[in-house]
Amino acid sequence: MSTVAESTVAALLVLGALFVLLGSIGLARLPDFLTRLHGPTKATTLGVGALLLASAIFFSTGANTGISLHELAILFFLFITAPVTAHLLAKAALHRQVKRRDDEPRSTTATER
Repeated sequence: MSTVAESTVAALLVLGALFVLLGSIGLARLPDFLTRLHGPTKATTLGVGALLLASAIFFSTGANTGISLHELAILFFLFITAPVTAHLLAKAALHRQVKRRDDEPRSTTATER
């Protein structure tokens, strides 16, 4: 494998890992359902996409010189299904009227009474 291919695979692996980490942190740290939905659908999808692209490049430039299309099929399926799933989850949350943290009533303290 050439140095350019190795560098590209390494860069895509690091980029993908950072996006997956960012999406996971967003899932754990964001305050409510609708904002938590944003982290995994955007960042993690890009992260897994970069990891799959790195895998496709690695196996395409290896000992056998055939093009690896399995990863590209998974990548296509992921990019098609992730936004649809996020849209359906958000629609279901709105249908059930899941309240955002900003919409909750404030508790009154002794000084406000």
